[in-house]
Amino acid sequence: MKIAIGSDHAGYEAKKLVADWLSQHRYEVIDKGTFSPDSVDYPDFAKAVAHSVAQGEAEQGILLCGSGVGVSIVANKIKGIRAALVFNEEIAHLSREHNNANVMCLPARFLSTEQVERCLTNWFNAQFEGGRHMRRVEKIES
Repeated sequence: MKIAIGSDHAGYEAKKLVADWLSQHRYEVIDKGTFSPDSVDYPDFAKAVAHSVAQGEAEQGILLCGSGVGVSIVANKIKGIRAALVFNEEIAHLSREHNNANVMCLPARFLSTEQVERCLTNWFNAQFEGGRHMRRVEKIES
């Protein structure tokens, strides 16, 4: 499975952790940047990841910024993207199970390495339930 990742400067170190975790778990990583801790504008990287998922280059995306809020706002403006602000492992699971989220947005300044890894584990172990949730996702898409 191909996963597009991206971050701003605040999420840069955590993005490296995410990339390593994904590689260790045999996911193919498409890194959309940033590639240094120098100050950058998060919308550029959020758009790149969201477009990668929306256009089918990647099956899912992971975005990081200081709070996770900025990248989630930007990603959700792209048609076909259901970006979830994930701040713990339960939200990671529920956003996939109930919302069929395809982009996970992480608040890099507020999660430890262990918390990020648990979010990743729960995200990738969860499956969309469909059923009553499908009707809701279809309303989001329309």
